[in-house]
Amino acid sequence: MPSRQNIDRPEAAVAVAKQYLRRERPLSALIVVLVVSLFVGTYLATSLLPAVLVGVVLLTVVRVPIVQYWGTVQLQTDADVDTVRQSFTGPTPPVLVFQWGVADEVTTRGSTVTYRISYLFGLRSVELTVQTETTIKQNESHHVELTLTANEQPWSTYTVTIDRQNGQTIVNYEYTSNRRFGLRRVPQRLIAQRYRNKALSEQGYTVVECDDQYGI
Repeated sequence: MPSRQNIDRPEAAVAVAKQYLRRERPLSALIVVLVVSLFVGTYLATSLLPAVLVGVVLLTVVRVPIVQYWGTVQLQTDADVDTVRQSFTGPTPPVLVFQWGVADEVTTRGSTVTYRISYLFGLRSVELTVQTETTIKQNESHHVELTLTANEQPWSTYTVTIDRQNGQTIVNYEYTSNRRFGLRRVPQRLIAQRYRNKALSEQGYTVVECDDQYGI
């Protein structure tokens, strides 16, 4: 059975996640407003048929899944390898701060954790599930793979390698979306990237370098 015990979420990181949410939600609403405004403007300037055509094109552009994202990030921290490994395999992996940081509920079942996130004033919600697998390579580096699904549909994968180098723990992770998204998701990603460094810093990690990519 899933466990609904209280999960200790770092308060400073949660505060950053909520800052992100306060920027992201209005931007998502703004995209809808722009689509409606262009539809109404076209209707007032011409007639219903051109307005409908414009509306269909705009909805297609912002909603049709054509964009995929991926990237690599390197972090460093003073924490030891075991502590870092436990943080990535626990219910609040540092790189998923914008998921567990805004979740209404966190449940766990073995190596699986689920975040329930509501939106549209609570009228809708999504269940984001994270499946964790851990291995130790021959060079004693720790390898953690986080596979995410949203409402049982593929979402993204994070592949994490944890090593100790020169008195610092180095974390390298690759992420990739396992599905394509509409263009309306791009601004959300840009805002998340803006707050990522601060959210990780509040958890004791410094972003050394990152390479975020988008493609079709």
